[in-house]
Amino acid sequence: MPPLRIVLLFLVLVAPLHAATEPAPGKGNLEFTINGLKPALETAVRSGLTLEQYRDRTVSEAQLRRLLAVGEAEVRATLEAWGYYDGKVTSGMEQASAAGFRAWFEVTPGEPTLVAGSEVSVSGDAAQVPAVASALEAFVPKVGERFDHAQYESSKEAIETALADHGFLGARLTAHRVEVTTATHTARIQLTWEGGPRYSFGPTTFSGGQFSHEFLQRYLPWKTGEEFSSAKVLDLQRRLVGADYFGTVTVTPQPDKAVELAVPVSVELTTAKRDIYSAAFYASTDRGAGVQFGVQRRWLNERGHKGRADLDVAQRLQSVELSYRIPLPGTRQRVLGFGGTYRDETTESSVSRTEKFIANMSRKWGEYTVVYGLQLLAGDFEIGSERGNSSLVFLEGAITRAKSDQPTFARRGYSYTASLRLTPVEALTDTLFTSASLDMKWLHALGTNNRLILRAEVGKMKVDDFDQLPPELRFFAGGDRSIRGFGYEEIGSRNEAGDVIGGDNLVEGSIELEHYWNKVGGAVFVDAGDAFLRTDFVLHVGVGAGVRWKSPVGVLRLDLAYPIESVDSNSWQIHFNIGPDF
Repeated sequence: MPPLRIVLLFLVLVAPLHAATEPAPGKGNLEFTINGLKPALETAVRSGLTLEQYRDRTVSEAQLRRLLAVGEAEVRATLEAWGYYDGKVTSGMEQASAAGFRAWFEVTPGEPTLVAGSEVSVSGDAAQVPAVASALEAFVPKVGERFDHAQYESSKEAIETALADHGFLGARLTAHRVEVTTATHTARIQLTWEGGPRYSFGPTTFSGGQFSHEFLQRYLPWKTGEEFSSAKVLDLQRRLVGADYFGTVTVTPQPDKAVELAVPVSVELTTAKRDIYSAAFYASTDRGAGVQFGVQRRWLNERGHKGRADLDVAQRLQSVELSYRIPLPGTRQRVLGFGGTYRDETTESSVSRTEKFIANMSRKWGEYTVVYGLQLLAGDFEIGSERGNSSLVFLEGAITRAKSDQPTFARRGYSYTASLRLTPVEALTDTLFTSASLDMKWLHALGTNNRLILRAEVGKMKVDDFDQLPPELRFFAGGDRSIRGFGYEEIGSRNEAGDVIGGDNLVEGSIELEHYWNKVGGAVFVDAGDAFLRTDFVLHVGVGAGVRWKSPVGVLRLDLAYPIESVDSNSWQIHFNIGPDF
């Protein structure tokens, strides 16, 4: 056997054995187990152990003995919080290697303490309020269930929140007792509130800020004399912050100054900076390198109207956008918007120069954002060897819901947008069409360092003359945020000359798994789908891998993808983009 092959074989066989006997970089010299507990209780016990913080650190024998002694007390405390008052805990340790230790806890939780009796009540008119009655009915633990301190405190807090939210600001806890009998493993709960009178909203005063009292009154989610609600107080805070006029917003109810149970509310405001300027350089494989400039005026006049101008100049996109918004504060919190855009864009399959005018209304509807309005779109376009010019007037609407646990790097979240476009009158447009689409994304953490991301989009349209539709209204696929392994809008049905012309149907989906080492991570993914005319579906599949970096403004993604199933492409593609997950 040649010497080089002998050396390589030695490295392959011996290196793993060496790695197994040496502590991994960044790992401690301690292993410990907890025996005798069911998984849920073991997880709770571990979360309360100081020792858990030393798993990836090096400890001495003396340190470990102290941590085990403290740990026994911590285990007992967790057991009691879960209703196990006569649990037995012992610990031990041994030398596991020249520099490492193995430690353990032997736990016998004993019999759980069950609730033998429960008296939870609210006196007076407060008990008749549906939200208070529901909180009383939902109180746990119930008779016959294991006594759990966390459940007990959470249920008690829910009742107190319901009382405050519905105007019973003088409610008092008159009885507060939990009797635990360890001999019989039972507990008795007694909680009693005196509801007291119901308060109402008194006058609201505003100080500071740049607007008149009459204008600010429109943001109030209540009327004077209405039953007091702390939830509505928080709603006012959110509304004023969301208006984006003020540097700080402080809303303070003053029950100590109530007159005839009417609570005055004080609102203190400071003026925000009126103008915001922005500039950014960016790069993506869809648009190339580019620069964005923007200026926003938070308020143009005493009625709170807003204005904005944006300029985007990139290798394959040049656009100018002007917008004017009129906030309509009130119970429905709407915004009337007008905007105009010029856009010159070049993609893998088309060139378009269009002007657009929009008039729409947007509003919050619970956790949804609803936008509906009218759009005029006109311009010239080239798709492959075909040229066109069209003017279209259509109605459009969209409803969106997005939720995540963090703004820039989510561990759990989802979003979906349903949109509809249709031409109302044949005389105002070059062709009649109706177009609907649904875009969905779901993200979930798998353990501490992994994320699973699923995405799907479907679209369908009915159109009298497909050739009259500019590229912006046709369905295409391919690109950084579509099917990777293909160029931007490279996927679509083809004409007789072989040019990609898009489609009236869209189906695409993606599955991606990410793994992170602190701020840097890697990803593998599979994207698939097609944009096609009528039933001319052809499956396109791209697979690849990439690197990730948690930047302050969102995740930076650099991907290398290859089309393994395609008639449109057969080469590697690099994809790059940056931004938040949702």
